[in-house]
Amino acid sequence: MTKSIISIFVFFSVFSSAELLLEITQGSDNPINLGIYEISSQGNEDTLIKNIIQNDLIRTGEIKFIEGVDIVPLPENDQEFNYSGWKLLGLDYVVIPSIKSPDKNSIEYRYRVFDVSRKREVRSSTVFGLSSNLRQVGHYASDGIYEAITGIEGVASTKLLYVNEISFRDEKSYRLMVSDVDGYNERTLLNSPEPIISPAWSPKGDKVAYVSFETGIANVYIQDLATGDRESVLEQNTQISSPAWSPDGKYLSLTLYQDGNAEIYILRLRDKTLTRLTNHYSIDTEAIWSPRGNKILFTSGRSGSPQLYEISLRGLRSKPKRITFEGTYNAKGSYLPDANGNIFVHRAKSGSFHIALKYKKENFIRILTEARLDESPSVAPNGNMVVYAISEDNKAKLAILSLNGARFVLPSSQGVVREPAWSGFVR
Repeated sequence: MTKSIISIFVFFSVFSSAELLLEITQGSDNPINLGIYEISSQGNEDTLIKNIIQNDLIRTGEIKFIEGVDIVPLPENDQEFNYSGWKLLGLDYVVIPSIKSPDKNSIEYRYRVFDVSRKREVRSSTVFGLSSNLRQVGHYASDGIYEAITGIEGVASTKLLYVNEISFRDEKSYRLMVSDVDGYNERTLLNSPEPIISPAWSPKGDKVAYVSFETGIANVYIQDLATGDRESVLEQNTQISSPAWSPDGKYLSLTLYQDGNAEIYILRLRDKTLTRLTNHYSIDTEAIWSPRGNKILFTSGRSGSPQLYEISLRGLRSKPKRITFEGTYNAKGSYLPDANGNIFVHRAKSGSFHIALKYKKENFIRILTEARLDESPSVAPNGNMVVYAISEDNKAKLAILSLNGARFVLPSSQGVVREPAWSGFVR
């Protein structure tokens, strides 16, 4: 088949017609009841920010919003809040916001969080932002409110990285995309007529690594998000795939197909030094670093079927330890942020693929999803949520589940979406 000249376009667009749209499919059975007071402002900034906060917190699966909190009047004296009135409304927590605009370009959003049962203020904070980016202000505020209520850092201000595949007639195009967790502010990082797979965030969130087939074979590239500059990590005439960053950002784990066999290597980015980590006739791939960077989890067929293994990096002679034993297929693993468990893809006896969880202290796995074909899980930096790819209604979409049972779908309005990667915390 004759191919046209390959052209790779790297660009940024703040808005896109193919933004992901949040669709709530399942919530928590025992949510925390929260009320937010309305505030008056010259524009509609307060309403926009409140809506963003509500959607962010609903998406955690842990919080339910109670309307009508404004019927309980606010006192002029901070010592006289009507906790009994809030309690009659069934509220567990209350947020009282205020908003200022020092100039036409900036905004100051202050929020105060009150614990109704303990009758005390548990947080007072101010988010400073641009009037042109109210979504970011709302995301940071919702993260602070969530942390005040649960003691866990919120992830509304983090980002998602994923691949969008678009088919037109007999042609396909592939886009590497980044967006807010709620699907807004979608940007195209790379547009290519050849497949893009395995996107991965750097620890600081300023760079991404991914596999591109633009030269005819799989190769790994690193791209700077601010400038769009990109480079190939290795110039070798061999397949290179499955990039993953070390927690300190100094190394990449890679799968290299040397001598016709897939093995895992460690690449020191400073001088491009390669160190071989595995040595087995079976396929070793999909390496991921532990949160402390002292171990690597990977998929291997050395037992006769794809299973998860873990290897220590304390010594080059360390032997891999098998992690999964239940079923004939467990792959694409990742660590929970506290390293006390692993999320991965598990094939059930029915042949369906599900997202599963195994805690280190347990000898069984927990099935988290119910669809027929779930794949590519990526864990949120707070460990409470997982984004993954699903095939539903003959369309490939992204879904987010919380470990408490809530589930949300982010369908794409154009093409199919797969290979999600959740960023770290955005500072």
